Amino acid sequence: MIKDRSKGAALLVIMLPVLLVTIDNTILNFALPRITAALNPSAAEQLWMIDAYSLVLAGLLVTMGSSGDRFGHRRMLCLGCAGFALVSVGVVFSQQAWHLIAGRALLGCFGAMILPATLALIRTAFEDREERRLAVAVWATCLTIGSALGPLLGGVLLQYFNWQSVFLVALPFLLPVLLLAPMITESPRQPGRSTDYLSIVLSLGAMTGVMLALKHLATVGFDGQVLFWMLSGVLLGVAFVRRQLRLEQPLLDLRLFASPVFSVSIATNLVSLGLLIGFIFFATQLLQLVFGLSPLLASLILVPGQILAIIAGLAVVPVVQKNAPNKVITGCLLVAAAAFAVMALFAATALTVGLAFVLLNVSIAAITTVSNDLVLGAVPADSAGSASSVSETAYEVGVVLGTTLIGGGVAALYRLSLAIPEGVAEEVVAAASTLGGAHAISQTQSSHVATQILEIADGAFREGVMMTSALMTGLIVLFALVTYRYLRVRSSPDPVESRRP
Repeated sequence: MIKDRSKGAALLVIMLPVLLVTIDNTILNFALPRITAALNPSAAEQLWMIDAYSLVLAGLLVTMGSSGDRFGHRRMLCLGCAGFALVSVGVVFSQQAWHLIAGRALLGCFGAMILPATLALIRTAFEDREERRLAVAVWATCLTIGSALGPLLGGVLLQYFNWQSVFLVALPFLLPVLLLAPMITESPRQPGRSTDYLSIVLSLGAMTGVMLALKHLATVGFDGQVLFWMLSGVLLGVAFVRRQLRLEQPLLDLRLFASPVFSVSIATNLVSLGLLIGFIFFATQLLQLVFGLSPLLASLILVPGQILAIIAGLAVVPVVQKNAPNKVITGCLLVAAAAFAVMALFAATALTVGLAFVLLNVSIAAITTVSNDLVLGAVPADSAGSASSVSETAYEVGVVLGTTLIGGGVAALYRLSLAIPEGVAEEVVAAASTLGGAHAISQTQSSHVATQILEIADGAFREGVMMTSALMTGLIVLFALVTYRYLRVRSSPDPVESRRP
């Protein structure tokens, strides 16, 4: 329990922007059809509306975490919240697609100021290991719940309001933070540190290049652009690493990765959120398109998993106090594997989607609590900002990779399984290359042809989900073995405390 009420109140304030930034990762998916009707974006612009936020957020997290170490994380939190709120209001007035894309990119920039600051401020406020575990559990639970809450909140808002409402939801989350920020203890500052702007450019370029390559590979296929973007990202990444090793005050302290516990915990964060976002990506299509549910009803299917995740994220604290972290995380990963096994072995229905989401969301909520406690415990207090920014970068990379690899895998297998009968017009065949396109083009056909197209498309999508889920089940089990091997740490004493004189 957190005995100091002022610390508990400060923790609640810190959680508000955590919820919002992670909600923003998924809420736009439900609003995209209405945005498309209002702004008439191209297919490429639609993708950028989704990806601009995560790309900028992931690319700047390390930079903003390091800046927080220098200027103070409470100051960065307030600046990020103020900017996020102002841009959210501005996006409401978008008249063209590029206005919205630019707004999403700016939201990613301010979001990158917020997330590292929240975890670093927790590390500053809670020096006692048991209190910090509980605080990190609350933080991690908000992180996973925010990602899962996006579809639910989006479904409710779009049931009654226009697409602009998904951006105005930022205000009730952020304004209290700006008003109550003085109750949050400021983190120690390192004013002597300088900002290396070339490192910022290299890190952002490396992240963007690799992600663009993966996105193009999943949506279009392998071609020269994939090679170009991947090679560009890798070369910039190599240049970034070499520069960090030479600098006396690097943007990212690569010595942190010398600890296997830190490195594998970071990888666990990436994998866990990637699994969650990838699942939500295909689950929302199953619920809305294949099963024909409204956005509100589709979001309600996910509610049990969201509620139980809150419980699991907090309930794992006493569990990890009595059991080794590697056993807890490995067990949770096996539960996540069971979630994908449900989708692979049983016919997809609203019940199986809801059950699988319960298993997955509960396991991810528990994992993030334990893994982030390990991340903070593996580094000294003055590196909390850098460590938390690396952890958050892993989450955002997981967001993009989950959508790209799991969603792209489902889409690719869908196209391979799609067997449109002969005699159907070529434009119908071309439109049916995506599940959404098949449902849209079916509305322009006769009832017989429409029924035939929908049966074939829905069946192909189910097949894609089952095959992708089977592959993910095996990969999760393999990764669980890695965590069992490399996350063997003593539960006490606190690794950070033991280094203090």
